[in-house]
Amino acid sequence: MKPSGSTPELTVVIPCRNEAGALPGVLSAVPPEYRVIVVDNGSTDTTAEVARAAGAVVVSESTPGYGAAVNAGVNVASTELVAVLDGDGSMAPSELPLLLAELGPDVAMVAGRRRPHPGAWPWHARFGNWLLAAWVRHRYALPVRDLAAMRVIRRAELLALGPLHPRSGYPLALLAAAACAGWRVVERDVSYRPRTHGVSKVSGSVIGTIRAVRDFLEVR
Repeated sequence: MKPSGSTPELTVVIPCRNEAGALPGVLSAVPPEYRVIVVDNGSTDTTAEVARAAGAVVVSESTPGYGAAVNAGVNVASTELVAVLDGDGSMAPSELPLLLAELGPDVAMVAGRRRPHPGAWPWHARFGNWLLAAWVRHRYALPVRDLAAMRVIRRAELLALGPLHPRSGYPLALLAAAACAGWRVVERDVSYRPRTHGVSKVSGSVIGTIRAVRDFLEVR
């Protein structure tokens, strides 16, 4: 990662809750010219300490939820461009330059369309993603095939959308708001691997899945 005090082109925001095991691998794979902000969303392990030791800026967000964590990181970022990806090791930060290359004057956001490795995406989570993406295409005419947990976006345009869903409904709310704002969203294939440590907070349990469904239903 780029030394502190420099002004990188892009800030990578990584929302985390109890990802101390996966973070070293994730952070070491971030291209060195990018700044990194790890948002510690109520971790009970050493997530914050691991992130600091790797040179990342750590932001604490007490409000639980993926959307709240992403928002906290984006608010702190000082670069024109921001990227967001999960801290569980399922995505390759080394692919961020490929997404960044697709961002242009007429493209507001480049979204990673997941191409799963074996065992990376439980069938129920994949089917749910397919249904929700189909809903976005039908209701908003936004041609997406994935809710995109990895994305590159211009910070000012993202903040201009206003408050989005604070929990698991955030990716869906982002796409809906982007469509209403007239954004052009481009998808690019990215690899999606089994998480390197721990269990998913959403697809890893029945309770997590039920909570995510509830959050998605709140998005209009």
